[in-house]
Amino acid sequence: MKGEISEKLHELMNLPAETEWIEFKEAKNNIDSDELGRYFSALSNEANLNAQTAGWLIFGVTNQPPRQVVGSNYRLQKPGLEKLKHEVSRNTNHQMTFTEIHEMIIDGRRILLFQIPPAPRGVPTTWRGVAYGRIHDSLGPLSLHKIDMIRRQVVEDWSAGICEGATIHDLDDRAIMQARENFIRKHPMLAQEVGQWDDSTFLKKAKVCISRGITRAAIILLGKNEAEHFLSPAIAKITWLLRNDQQIEKDYAHFGPPLLMAVELLFSKIRNLTYRHLPSGRLFPIELSQYDVWVIRESLHNCIAHQDYLLGGRINVVEEPHSLLFTNLGDFLPGSVDEVIRRDAPPEFYRNRFLAEAMVNLNMIDTIGSGIKRMFTKQRDRNFPMPEYDLSERGRVKVRIIGKVIDERYTRMLMQRTDLSLQEVIALDKVQKGKPVTDDEFRMLKKKGLIEGRRPNLFVSAEVAAATETKADYIRKRAFDKQHYMKMIESYLKRFQVATRADFDQLILEKVSDALTTDQKKNLVTNLLQEMRRAKIIRVVGNKRGVGTQWELYNKHENGPG
Repeated sequence: MKGEISEKLHELMNLPAETEWIEFKEAKNNIDSDELGRYFSALSNEANLNAQTAGWLIFGVTNQPPRQVVGSNYRLQKPGLEKLKHEVSRNTNHQMTFTEIHEMIIDGRRILLFQIPPAPRGVPTTWRGVAYGRIHDSLGPLSLHKIDMIRRQVVEDWSAGICEGATIHDLDDRAIMQARENFIRKHPMLAQEVGQWDDSTFLKKAKVCISRGITRAAIILLGKNEAEHFLSPAIAKITWLLRNDQQIEKDYAHFGPPLLMAVELLFSKIRNLTYRHLPSGRLFPIELSQYDVWVIRESLHNCIAHQDYLLGGRINVVEEPHSLLFTNLGDFLPGSVDEVIRRDAPPEFYRNRFLAEAMVNLNMIDTIGSGIKRMFTKQRDRNFPMPEYDLSERGRVKVRIIGKVIDERYTRMLMQRTDLSLQEVIALDKVQKGKPVTDDEFRMLKKKGLIEGRRPNLFVSAEVAAATETKADYIRKRAFDKQHYMKMIESYLKRFQVATRADFDQLILEKVSDALTTDQKKNLVTNLLQEMRRAKIIRVVGNKRGVGTQWELYNKHENGPG
């Protein structure tokens, strides 16, 4: 492998200076993380446009030919390279990151080769919502011309294709009747006209079929179950799985076309139990269903609308005791859920545009692009955890809807702090789940005094704690004053004369802030002991076999038992 990378470096160093999918930087020391991200976006997009298998960002080599190896100290000290992939993925669409980071030593000089995947077909790679590109050595927003070139790579809309040999008799009469009712609810002003249309006219007016014949979208939504073969090799199936706390499957069911009606059949399987929540200060519990009905249907309809049917997989709905997990195949084309919510506008392109528009006309989904934000808003209005989108697995989208309160403090906060924006609630939801927040979210929450602590160990702030009646929990989260811990150590030694490190750990660790990790708590004890030793409060008295280092008060006669 090292030999292959060495050959690759030699090959790249001998390419012309104007190669747009490669960038050489001396980077003798650290560079700004935002600049690194802009280069990631630019080189990924240029690799796509130049039909390359990768873009390359190389540190430790001069830019202009003849290129010279000068070495780089980028991230030589902590934080090193091990977390860089994750850091980059948090700010790119589709959570894209480096394919590999290669580290080499040439003549005693350190070289880094960042291997960057090309942008997916039809989707420019963005960094913090902006697509970047190159013009020779310049770095800037990707030109509209280049954006258009990438977007045109999207293949023809599969869902609009005609099923050869299929006729209206291959569609389910009950499904068509249900589709008519849905269409009238969506377009009440056309109610009288709809009654005068025959089925063929209605299907064209609803944009489920076209004049040339029965579309794949029509078979998916309205087709008879035995008509699914018209979609081959694609399939249109939904599987429901019921699992217990031990992830053991207790029940299952499969549903095929017509998916318009399959949604209702699957919905009847889900145990949407009544959830009772007793907020602080109330005499009677609040009762509500575990899941909002609209959120369930929207999640499932989104899976149907955006499934990549050509991959031949099923849509899955996994029901667990306190959550529902929806999965469908295909990349999340908008790239970032945060970006969808922030922009609150329809995306510029779709995998199954014809199918999605048909579902809008049949009142299955709202205006295209608005459903995701409404799902978050619905959960916020119910004071429940936000939907969890997992886009980490390429070619699959996972959405988890949680049907219980995770953290009473945050639930009470949402009930009282109605002034918080949706973006603030989403960011705080990540904190309650112990998930990382972005740099922008961290600054936003800090600026408003909503959180305290250091990343990744964040917790609710004093201001929010007071507003949500969680002062006791807040005090537990906060670390005691350092002098308090020193007094504890002194008192222990006054009573027991000597103590080992294990004794001190047992004395202090469980009293240290819950916002710290176990390693951070142990480091705190180490620092306390060293500081007390330097201040001549305590001293080491020996190392007993099997016991380890022992400590006593520096002047144990003056500070004896008392």
